[in-house]
Amino acid sequence: MTEIARRPKLAVWKFTSCDGCQLSILNLEDELLLLPDAIEISRFLEATRAEADGPYDLSIVEGSISTAEEEERIREIRRISKALVTIGACANAGGIQALRNFADVEGFVSAVYANPEYISTLDTSTPVSAHVAVDFELQGCPPSSQQVLEVITAFLADRSPGISSQSVCVECKIRGNVCVMVADGTPCLGPVTHAGCGAICPAYDRGCYGCFGPKETPNARSLSHWLLGMGVDQADLVPTYRNVNAFAEPFASASRDAEAAELPGPHPERRPHDNQATSPERWSTKPGG
Repeated sequence: MTEIARRPKLAVWKFTSCDGCQLSILNLEDELLLLPDAIEISRFLEATRAEADGPYDLSIVEGSISTAEEEERIREIRRISKALVTIGACANAGGIQALRNFADVEGFVSAVYANPEYISTLDTSTPVSAHVAVDFELQGCPPSSQQVLEVITAFLADRSPGISSQSVCVECKIRGNVCVMVADGTPCLGPVTHAGCGAICPAYDRGCYGCFGPKETPNARSLSHWLLGMGVDQADLVPTYRNVNAFAEPFASASRDAEAAELPGPHPERRPHDNQATSPERWSTKPGG
């Protein structure tokens, strides 16, 4: 009798996060139904209570490391996983909860919880790569479903994932968007942000918030100079960079420079155009701002 080939075992894990990245997997719908033919979904608590013991051929991890228990758990997952892939801003850069890294976490806990003595947390929220070796990081908040499928497919084919390393600006060009910085003077992190979202925000005349994290070899310091030349106050650059990827380099360094007023000023050749608004509201890069 011919022996049936063993399917690779996939496990999906959650740490401190909102579950949005796991929903990107569930949103595959039709494709997800075909996956069991090629891979055994051994653990995915967002989708099923069924759970098979490791070791696992591929572990996909969502969420940041924010507690001592999570530090121990991620080391054990790494030990029993042949390959480990992190997905999303939390797993790759600490997430929105990494804003604690720039402040006093005890102050936050006291302000939020009625009984802070019951809260046990680390002073920092850190990416998975700060604790264990990671084989591939998929950016996004959340990453697109098709990119998650590409990562899984690449693993099955024993090849590198075909994920673009370009910036959101390239996606704007492909989509035919008019540059919101040039045309309207709207602050935008597109020049330093990893592609993958399809330039959604600029397509609707909004600046990029950096949801997909820093692109490869970004120059956030140079972008800061251009934003200053457009009329953005140096203090406003801090919340511009401190978003869902606040602790990712070079966003973290750019925000610290702005906070410490260590930026030398705008590029001398860049001045606000007459058609650029100068009200504080114009420079807000917060959703809904």
